[in-house]
Order: sequence, then C-alpha cells, then structure tokens
Amino acid sequence: MKQSNNNKKSRDVTAFLYERLSRDDNMDGESYSIGNQKKLLIKVAKEKGYTNLVHFFDDGISGVTMDRPGFADMIQQLEQGKAAAVFVKDLSRLGRNYIEVGRLTEEFFPNHDIRLVAVSDNIDTDEGENELAPIRNLFNEWYARDISKKRRISNKIKGNAGEPMGQPPYGYIKDPENPKRWIVDEEAARVVRRIYRMTLEGVGTEQIAAKLEEDGVLTPRAYWHSKGINRPGKVKDLPPTHWNSSSVIKMLSVQEYCGDILNFKTYSKSYKNKKRLENDRENWAIFKDVHEPIIERAVFEQVQQKRGKMRKRQAKDGERSMFSGLLVCADCGSNLHFHFNQGNPEIKYFN
Repeated sequence: MKQSNNNKKSRDVTAFLYERLSRDDNMDGESYSIGNQKKLLIKVAKEKGYTNLVHFFDDGISGVTMDRPGFADMIQQLEQGKAAAVFVKDLSRLGRNYIEVGRLTEEFFPNHDIRLVAVSDNIDTDEGENELAPIRNLFNEWYARDISKKRRISNKIKGNAGEPMGQPPYGYIKDPENPKRWIVDEEAARVVRRIYRMTLEGVGTEQIAAKLEEDGVLTPRAYWHSKGINRPGKVKDLPPTHWNSSSVIKMLSVQEYCGDILNFKTYSKSYKNKKRLENDRENWAIFKDVHEPIIERAVFEQVQQKRGKMRKRQAKDGERSMFSGLLVCADCGSNLHFHFNQGNPEIKYFN
C-alpha cells in the first residue's frame, strides 16, 4: 500500500532518537547518561532538518540482549513506516551484538529506507557507506564479552568469600549499614515462622496459602512493593494477598532461613543468554551461620523430612555410623534410623 502524501511528508520530517544506558556503561562517565544522550541527539537531528522528534529509551538494560522494550517499540514503528531516520549516540547504543546490529545496519535500515546517524562514530548513511561500521560492531560485542568475563571473575571471588550473590529472600533485608550483610525483617519473618509452624502441625501447603489469603497477608512480591523494594520478575495481575501453594513450597525449601549463604545455585551459559539454569549442588558455595536465622536448623530439617526431602542412605565407602543398631526411640522403642538431608548431605540425623 502506498503512503499518502501527508503521511510521507510527516515521515520525512520524523526522526526516532534512541537512548540506552546499562551498568556496563557506567564507567564511561556522565556523557552516557540518558539525559545527555537526549540533548546531543536533539541538537544533531534538528541540525539535519528533522522537526518531529520521537524518543525511545531503555535504562538499565544491557546491549547484549535485543529484547528491550523501548528498542522493540521503535523497531515496530519503523516497520510501520513512521520515521525516516534513527539517531543514536553511537552504534553500541543499538546493541552490543555483532550479528544483530549488523543485520540492522546492513539489511533492516536499507530495506526500510531509514537513515541511520550514529553521532560519536561519525556514521551517517545518507553520506555514503561507512566501512568501519562492521568493525565498530565487532568491537562493541567484544567489549560486552570482556565486561561479562570480568564480572564473572569478580562474582566468583566474592561468592567464594561468602558474600551473598543474590537478593535476600523474603524475611530478610540488606543491612543499611552493610549491603553485603542480611538482617531479619521481623514483619516478614513472622510470616515465615508461621508457615513453618503450620507445616509441622500437619497443615498442607494449599491450606496454608488459603489461610494466609484469608488473613489478608501480603504475598512476598506485594510486600516488597509496599516497602518500595524492586525485585526482578513478571508482575502478575493478581490481588496482593493471593497466595498459592507453590509460593509456600518454595519458602519451605529456603536453607538461607537457617542463617546460611548459598551461592552459585544458578548459572547462565553465555553472556548473551541471560536465562538462569539450575547448578549442580556440588558447584554451590555454602557458608553456614553467616546471618541471624529465622528458622532453627532442627526445625528446618524436621520440615524437610516431613515433606519427603530427606531419605535414608548408607555412609560413603560402606562405613556405618557408630550408633547404627544401638539407638531406639524412648517413647515407642522402635529403632532409630540414619537419615541425611537431600538438600545438604552434610546434615545427618537419626529418626
């Protein structure tokens, strides 16, 4: 379908200005701030004759991924023919993925008759091809790979030293005086203790969830939101007190409630793929009794046993416990059997 003359005139004076900033760029100083990118792009776009300027931005999102809300919105509108040009501070603002940015500059923009201006890289496709653009794209991806490598090394050092690598679970908050330390959030901790107590009393997870909802207890995500604490993840359109059994089950397996730090429970295969995968427990770094416990370790183990997370096993190399066959229950006279915690094999007990 051909554009009407009015639409074409509107398109010819319309430029999309795209700004992006992530923590990878913080070291580059104030010049990379969203505000300063906007000022620069407005100035250059007006100098080149564009009067209808539309801003798109992504703040705090790495250029390694092309799945960015602002960027996706811009591409969608470009496909609809709503702008004649795209302005960015430099090519790395479009992304730090050599293949994807190359596809944009070599195929998408030319095929849609879109002018690309990357100010700091001195690229303006209306002034002819820039042979350095592919090299710049390659360097931008190398930069992202290098930053990721350095961050992984840094996280490995911190994690192996016992510094918490993730956010504190519901029931804890970061110590305002020392962000590397967790302290008990008593309001949420009371809910955690209640869930463990009800479990030991034989109440099922669905019944626990129903009772919490009935009593108007905020879900963890709703609670964090009420305290102004941002957490990653999709926000579901549900009532703030809508508990479900899966949330309760997850809470019953959090060993950190015993006062422990468990690092490297998940990992990603590549700096380009942010999907987190479950790590083998042998690769975890576990530090016990680091912070104040919300749940006593013995109570936590009782809950794991009750939920079927603990089972019998023989000692390594066939070695038997020195108490095997000797211990009996003082109440019923039955033999006590050796158990271990499936979640943490180092924890052993008789029952």
